[in-house]
Parts: sequence; structure tokens; C-alpha cells
Amino acid sequence: MSVATLTGSCPECETDLTTPPLVQGETIACPECLLTLRVEEIQEGRLSLQAVEVQLRDWGQ
Repeated sequence: MSVATLTGSCPECETDLTTPPLVQGETIACPECLLTLRVEEIQEGRLSLQAVEVQLRDWGQ
């Protein structure tokens, strides 16, 4: 039994990514550069990914 997968590439480091089924708006991390990516669109099994700007909290230390 095969599992459906989606493919895409990281917009930052261009690493090819293969993922289990995702939905639009879901986030994943690139295994190469660790950038957080959001699924913008899915067409014919191909992911369109956009980098998510992560803001770190300032704990005042």
C-alpha cells in the first residue's frame, strides 16, 4: 500500500522536499536550512512554499 506524497522545494536553499499530504496554510521545516515554510498552494501534487518570518520573544534578560 503506497502513501500519497507531495513534492516541493525550499525557496531559500532549493532543497527538494517530499512530504505526506498537507493542507494549505500548514507549516513545515526545511530539513536542510531549518527555515519554517508555509504551504501557499498545492497543484497536481506540487507544493508552493513561502518562508515564514519567525519573531523571537524578548524575555528581557
